[in-house]
Amino acid sequence: MDENGPQEPLDADDAPVARKPRKGIYVLPNLFTLAALFGGFYAVVMAMNARFDMAAVGIFCAMVLDSLDGRVARMTNTQSAFGEQMDSLADMVSFGAAPALIAYEWSLKGLGRWGWMAAFVYCACAALRLARFNVNTGVVDKRYFQGLPSPAAAALMAGFIWIVTETGFGGGDVAWPMFALALFAGLTMVTNLPFYSFKDVQMKRSVPFVVIVAIAVGIAVINIHPPTVLFGLFICYGLSGYVIYVWRRAKGLRTSVISTSTDEPEERGLHK
Repeated sequence: MDENGPQEPLDADDAPVARKPRKGIYVLPNLFTLAALFGGFYAVVMAMNARFDMAAVGIFCAMVLDSLDGRVARMTNTQSAFGEQMDSLADMVSFGAAPALIAYEWSLKGLGRWGWMAAFVYCACAALRLARFNVNTGVVDKRYFQGLPSPAAAALMAGFIWIVTETGFGGGDVAWPMFALALFAGLTMVTNLPFYSFKDVQMKRSVPFVVIVAIAVGIAVINIHPPTVLFGLFICYGLSGYVIYVWRRAKGLRTSVISTSTDEPEERGLHK
């Protein structure tokens, strides 16, 4: 340093060396991810206070926020490896651990070991689903998810809790249906069934006026009784993978959503 302040670093030929820009974290998409994480945390806190209806609402809010962070990142060109990892960790909390804990506290606890076994199977399958999604990103057809996505599985669990709570029944009255739903949602996450991803829907593309009218009607229908309508929608989505799989098999079409061939040994079993 001289009397004029710090000097630029020099290389071996006394030429100035350009300073590397500091790596930072994009704020906007990660705000949505943190908000989704808070939704899962809020759901667990509400379940601890026996407010299971609010716990279900927290899961649904987390699901909406989770669907936005990736789109915001792509629209603002702020994708990053940090954001991808942050999103997976938040998903594990909001759509893996939180629904399992809420379901156990609300209903499955009365089944003893069978109850915590079902809750753990769901939680473990969510972790496996997210890990497989991360490693298979480059080989899966973008139009489909490989297995039921974890937000939809969490919506099945939360929707069932919400609708039963709204009707005035307790969790103990539906312990075995909750047990069956937890296993169905968990195991469907780790199947190879194709579930439509809606990723090819272009928000920037112009649409006919009737589409906007249909969206308005859909919002109105949901407001008639949100628990029933939302749970019905996600039941249909949860079964859609099985329907697509059976339809493709019947037509003699390829059922795998793996779209890129690879010679890696650990991925050979995916190409069926």
